[in-house]
Amino acid sequence: MTVTATKPALFSAIKVGQHALHHRLVLAPLTRSRADPKSGVPSDDASVYYQQRATEGGLLITEATSISPSCGGYPGSPGIYSQDHIRAWKNVTTAVHEKKGVIFLQLWHPGRATFSFALPKTSATSDGKVAPVSASDIAIQGDSPFGMPYEKPRPLTVDEIKNIAQDFVQAAKKAIDAGFDGVEIHSANGYLLDQFINTSSNKRSDIYGGSIENRGRFPLQVVDAVSKAIGADRTAIRFSPYSGFQDMKDDTPVATWSYLVQQLEKTHPNLAYLHFVEPRVQLLDDGIDENDPAQDSDEHETLQYFRALWSGPFVSAGNYTYSAQSAYDRAESSPNNLVAVGRAFISNPDLVERFRNHLKLTPYNRNTFYSPGPEGYIDYPYYGAAN
Repeated sequence: MTVTATKPALFSAIKVGQHALHHRLVLAPLTRSRADPKSGVPSDDASVYYQQRATEGGLLITEATSISPSCGGYPGSPGIYSQDHIRAWKNVTTAVHEKKGVIFLQLWHPGRATFSFALPKTSATSDGKVAPVSASDIAIQGDSPFGMPYEKPRPLTVDEIKNIAQDFVQAAKKAIDAGFDGVEIHSANGYLLDQFINTSSNKRSDIYGGSIENRGRFPLQVVDAVSKAIGADRTAIRFSPYSGFQDMKDDTPVATWSYLVQQLEKTHPNLAYLHFVEPRVQLLDDGIDENDPAQDSDEHETLQYFRALWSGPFVSAGNYTYSAQSAYDRAESSPNNLVAVGRAFISNPDLVERFRNHLKLTPYNRNTFYSPGPEGYIDYPYYGAAN
């Protein structure tokens, strides 16, 4: 009698957008701060970094990338609004495609999470003031990772909201010009679109505030516009319903994000994927880390509400770094689920093979997460060289 071993779901094929993936492990979007601090042009090392982590039929999601010079950002964060950006990113996509990998660019507007020093003077208001923008004039409480308090943002006008939606469109088009297979709209972790969704940061009284429908209007409009420009199957979006990072809190997270998913299922069922951050994930104040388990949580905080409403590919990130088994379990228990891994992928460029063969992981060095240069970026060894 011959017994045929069943392939684990984590290493079975799944279609994402236009691509047939060979496995369901995904490189999570991770801030690495290696772009030129003045221009936001990705360094030559970025091509090496992403190629090292590419696998045939494997999905990579880039770090958060500024959609326009007027949105600000952090020192070392990349952009996708100039020809120099396109040329540099094209080196990255070419390197990934040489290994037959798939790569999406994460499109980012930080909103109130940036600082006036990172904003161009051309964004000054009539009184000459330069300030971050948001849904409402509510600052993030406490000091930033840069040791300074967050600034009070300026509420966006309706016309400005429409203009930013077009900035997302132009950035998406440039991403396709740079060779990306698609884009992920960043609507999570306390950045601009998330600031419109959450009740803690949105106190507007116009069509973008108040009800769940109004607070969800901006991110849904961005999805509509980007999908129309580059195709729904090259468009994805990221959410974080339970995250308190950067002062986020919503009064009704299940109802709020259920509405968003229901609308996307109704109007854009062919999106490449939805990407959700798992509950009980702590985004540390020294940067954006996807996989630290928080100590306290509500037992009702689960992504199952949203998985049940979406028929397409569903990426979940968080709490998978510490155990390969948790990634295996998630893929087995949740049809159409892909698993995004963060910090373990930083220190293990061959993470896919290590998870596949249950090999020991190389520990990461937190001190080099955001430092410039190749150390802690492209110098982590593959398994054979490390043992």
